Amino acid sequence: MLLRRSVLAAAMLAMGCGGALAQTRWTMATAYAEGNFHTRNIRAFAEEVERGTEGRLSIQLHPGASLLQMPSIKRGVQTGQIQMGEVLLSVHGNEDPFFEVDSVPFLADTWDATAALDRTSMPFIRARLERQGIVPLYAVPWPSQAFYTRTEIRAVEDLRGLRFRTYNVLTTRMAELLGAAPVTVQVAEIPQAFATGVIAAMFTSAQTGVDTSAWDYARYFTDVGGMRARNFIIVNARAFRALDEATRDVLTQAAERAAARGLDAAKAAETEMVERLRARGMQVGTPSPQFLAQLREIGVRQTREWAQRAGPEGTQLLAAYRAAIPR
Repeated sequence: MLLRRSVLAAAMLAMGCGGALAQTRWTMATAYAEGNFHTRNIRAFAEEVERGTEGRLSIQLHPGASLLQMPSIKRGVQTGQIQMGEVLLSVHGNEDPFFEVDSVPFLADTWDATAALDRTSMPFIRARLERQGIVPLYAVPWPSQAFYTRTEIRAVEDLRGLRFRTYNVLTTRMAELLGAAPVTVQVAEIPQAFATGVIAAMFTSAQTGVDTSAWDYARYFTDVGGMRARNFIIVNARAFRALDEATRDVLTQAAERAAARGLDAAKAAETEMVERLRARGMQVGTPSPQFLAQLREIGVRQTREWAQRAGPEGTQLLAAYRAAIPR
């Protein structure tokens, strides 16, 4: 705890250095493991920034929730505790439904649809974050989503009554519609939660399964696609504005490359991480037609509920998104 406080204090001091910020190290927090493709991408991004600014700006990354837990990172950036952070933005859907649009089940369940939703939703999300004193630098999607269970899942009925890991408003609602019991569990806590019976099922990517050694606590992996939620790399607006123009240019150009590199990594992880799970003995299966149809019905309902919460702008976004989907 003392170490965390010391790091946060140093980060706040760096923000107060005004024009000297470009010669000062920024502090960045993420909840994901060192080997995760998101984290590796951030490492490459940080190296490009330091090299491109000739050392005037460097970024010290704290992975694996070692500095801040996921729910606290956005607030940490917003208030200036840290200069940068990586967040699964849908975790903050209780603040604004636009933050969770990419996690509405089966709204965007292909890579083309994911790209269309990214393009049409980004202006709405950027405006909201900037009103909170946050600049979104870039976003990278997760691979497709799957159910992790100890027994085979053939229909929604097989999930009823199970303690189901959730991490945002939409997955909590999804658990309820599945007839499961929602339990909020952060990524770093997943193995222990399974081992102690806190949860018996979860819905997440193959990458997260590899990161948390899913073969130790689950037997079945049923990939249903469903959605490809985005991690956002965000920066405190005051810290960003304190940079000179040349440094900001390096930062934003590196962010553009990181977004493209991260997308390629996400697509690769969608198959590579599944093979890692298979090699470790997990039973990798495809959903039955019955199960998939049931899940799509839930997705339609959750899309309708999201639109009601999001209001007229939500209806506007959905119309723009559907018009942008490749036919």
